[in-house]
Amino acid sequence: QVQLAESGGGLVQAGGSLRLSCAASGGTLDTYTMAWFRRAPEKEREFVAAISWSGGSIRYADSVKGRFTISRENAKNTVYLQMNSLKSEDTAVYYCAVRFLGAVVVDTDEYDNWGQGTQVTVSS
Repeated sequence: QVQLAESGGGLVQAGGSLRLSCAASGGTLDTYTMAWFRRAPEKEREFVAAISWSGGSIRYADSVKGRFTISRENAKNTVYLQMNSLKSEDTAVYYCAVRFLGAVVVDTDEYDNWGQGTQVTVSS
């Protein structure tokens, strides 16, 4: 129903910054929760950050807290992930996801639609 397209990934040196974008199409987000997950080489997909429709509820993984910032611009049906002070362990494919119910959760099984992912590589 809703298609998600991530962009903004690339190669960056440790300590640098990137901003990821996820644009939704094919429907309206309404009160959807939006989130970012990532999958590093040889690891399972893990939660990164999530944000409610209003932006009033935000959650971050401990590993990115203080370095990453999630935000959304509902008029553009877009969610962003600003990534600062990047580390080599941040290297992963980053995925955007939406949840049709409003609660902010961290479990992959709770999300309904997924993008194809964008590669982030941090060199040290």
